[in-house]
Amino acid sequence: MLSTIENIIKDPSFPENIAWKYRSFHANEIIVHKGDAGKSFFLIEEGMLRITIHVEVEERRNIQAGVNDLEKGDFFGEIALFESSQRINTVTAITDGRLIEIDGAILGVYLDNHPIQGYLFFKQIFKTLIIRMTCETHRVESLMAWALKAHGISKYL
Repeated sequence: MLSTIENIIKDPSFPENIAWKYRSFHANEIIVHKGDAGKSFFLIEEGMLRITIHVEVEERRNIQAGVNDLEKGDFFGEIALFESSQRINTVTAITDGRLIEIDGAILGVYLDNHPIQGYLFFKQIFKTLIIRMTCETHRVESLMAWALKAHGISKYL
């Protein structure tokens, strides 16, 4: 994905500081908050980030659980390519690094006007999303098995 984005941002018709910008971050910095308006697509150029979710463990006891770590070449915020919506997770820096932040609406128009780049871009998006969905399915299976065992449900099956 990194090389695909690098080719797009090198195009003079996709101007820096209008369509995209570099964004440095530091360890423990929150990149996006759950509930923020999501208008940008992000690609990690260097560093590591963690996607976290809010989990209510017990009444009045909550944790922010890490569900996925992202590194160089990974992306997030892809829903911004289709619509502006609220972020569903918080993304926090694990290390210092740098992102390429891209305006989702401008990128969408660019990809419509450049179908070869659009095809290559979305091919990478779909490939990555399929891998992510497969991993999430395995996580859900593991959590279900753990929950059933922890609550003694297996003896009723």
